[in-house]
Amino acid sequence: MPPAKKRTRSYDPGRTRAAVLAQFGNVRAAVRTLTPEQLALPTRLGDWTVRELVAHIGTALTAVDRLLDEPEPARQDGHLLDWPSAIAADADAIAATARRHTADHPDLDARLAEAEQRFTARLDTRPGGRLLPTSAGALPLADYVVTRTVELVVHTDDLNAAVPGLGIPFDRQALAACVRLLADALAAKAPGGSTEVRIPPYAVVQCVEGPRHTRGTPPNVVETDPLTWIRLAAGRTAWADAVADARVSARGERADLGSWLPLLG
Repeated sequence: MPPAKKRTRSYDPGRTRAAVLAQFGNVRAAVRTLTPEQLALPTRLGDWTVRELVAHIGTALTAVDRLLDEPEPARQDGHLLDWPSAIAADADAIAATARRHTADHPDLDARLAEAEQRFTARLDTRPGGRLLPTSAGALPLADYVVTRTVELVVHTDDLNAAVPGLGIPFDRQALAACVRLLADALAAKAPGGSTEVRIPPYAVVQCVEGPRHTRGTPPNVVETDPLTWIRLAAGRTAWADAVADARVSARGERADLGSWLPLLG
């Protein structure tokens, strides 16, 4: 008997929108507290400063506005799970845009406020099925908004790493959507049913080609916490380091996910 076809995960557009705005609000509140010295600090993103990282976070919302201004594609030819691997093609443009916004908008809070206002206004007037021309192909607006949780959660973690004691909180729904999208992207990149990846309390996926497990304790199990998973998927933490530091539990001969990570880019 062929294996059962995996169901595509669905996301409630209202909850996703609320999660994006909640996480963006958390970032905005923290940015208001940053001193000029903190804004000049380096980040783990190459030569980006904190100021440039904050400017880039604003584009997580303005990207929606920009794509809605493009002509609507005739048909959907992309999939939500294509997005994580597709964004590498935009890396140079993303860096250039962040630097341009840093130079053009010295008042970061005003820039973030404008981004939030335009994002909200556009979602109020556009249906979730409206197609956007993204780097992963034509995607529905509702799907693209899910990717904004990944952008915001990953870069919130980058900000917290760059500024000691900043401690920006993570909205639970934004964190959940981010974890689930990246877990599903792994299952799509490494299809199979031999390994179970657990990221409690948000996601469990089956992946990696090999003998499929159907009952009892799986022979190949990977388990980690949400932030470690996000850092692995985003390339902020190396697989070998996470295993060595016991941030990841990996049991079984097919439990080494190092060759499949990172997922973003």
